This record gives sequence, C-alpha cells and structure tokens, in this order.
Amino acid sequence: MPDLTTLALFCAATLALLVVPGPAVVYIVTRSVAQGRAAGMVSVAGIHAGSIVHVVAAALGISALLAASATAFTIVKVLGVAYLVYLGVRAIVKRDTADLVELKVHSKKRLFWEGFVVNVLNPKTAIFFLAFLPQFVDTAHPVAPQIALLGAVWIVLGLASDGAFALLASALAGKLRGSARARRRLNVGSGLIYLGLGAYLATSKS
Repeated sequence: MPDLTTLALFCAATLALLVVPGPAVVYIVTRSVAQGRAAGMVSVAGIHAGSIVHVVAAALGISALLAASATAFTIVKVLGVAYLVYLGVRAIVKRDTADLVELKVHSKKRLFWEGFVVNVLNPKTAIFFLAFLPQFVDTAHPVAPQIALLGAVWIVLGLASDGAFALLASALAGKLRGSARARRRLNVGSGLIYLGLGAYLATSKS
C-alpha cells in the first residue's frame, strides 16, 4: 500500500493527465457526438476494460523486472521520466489538424468491444503505463500489489473523467466541430502538464 502522500500525488498527477483530452477521449467524444450519451458511456466502459489488461501486464512485467535487476528497474524509471518529457514536447510542437469525424451507428455491444480492442491493441497505452506507474512504487515493499492498486485508482478516475467528457460531448454535440484554436490550447496544456510531471519526478527522491 503506497503511503498517503504518494497516493495523493498519484491521484493529482492522474487527474492532471486525464483532464487533457488524448486519443481515447477523442474517440469517446466522437462516439458521443455521433450516437449520443449512452454510446459514449459504453465506449468509456470498453476503453477502461482494456486498461485492466494493461495494468495487469504492467504489474507482472515490472515485478519480474525488479526481481531480475534493481538497476534495470531504475533504468526503466529514468526512461519513464524521459518519455513523459517527450510526450510534453511533442504535444506542444505538433500541429493538430484533425477534426471529429462521422462514424457509422453501431450496437452497444460492438461499441464496448471496439473500445476494448482499440485500447488493448494500442502499444502507446502499454508504454505509458510502464513509464508512469513505476514512478510511484516503493521497492522496499512488494511491487505487484502497488501497481495493481495504482492501476485501479487510475481506472476509477479515468471512468469518472472520461464519463464526464461523454456526457458533456453528447450535450454539446452541435458545437464540437472545427474548433482548431481550442484543440491547440488543449495540446499546449497537455504538453505543459507532461513536462511539469516529468520534471517533478526527475528531481524528487527515488
């Protein structure tokens, strides 16, 4: 069990990352706009069912890595910070010309499994969990339960955050098209959050 300070920091960092829309949120918003609130919420459930797979994989993989070599685990943590910084720089400098697209209407069962598969088969999601979760692990205690707990907290907060996006998108469906300036501001905000988190973790005590 991480201490309360670490858990509070993890929750704050997770919320900061979740409130800035990424690819999963774009998918959820697009579904909500195309098919309404229920479709958006089903997509949220599917995506975070996929997150469970990534959390389990991270718990098993990180535990095995630590058991094999403490040095290798430290290298992964350092690379994780570097990856967060990379995400921040990329979000700030990239040009976003994408727009919401029309999607065919699907059944709720198909929406759930589509969201699940999209998330499970996204290698960037796996890399992100491997980069982010170890930053909050205390290696003096068993790692797998800590990763599982942190992953569960991430999923609960993600369900709440993405669910709010789905509800808001369905309510504002007619106004969510063509806002390039808003997307640019979100990209910059996302980049600054990643950079700030990476800088904090890089300078904090291991």
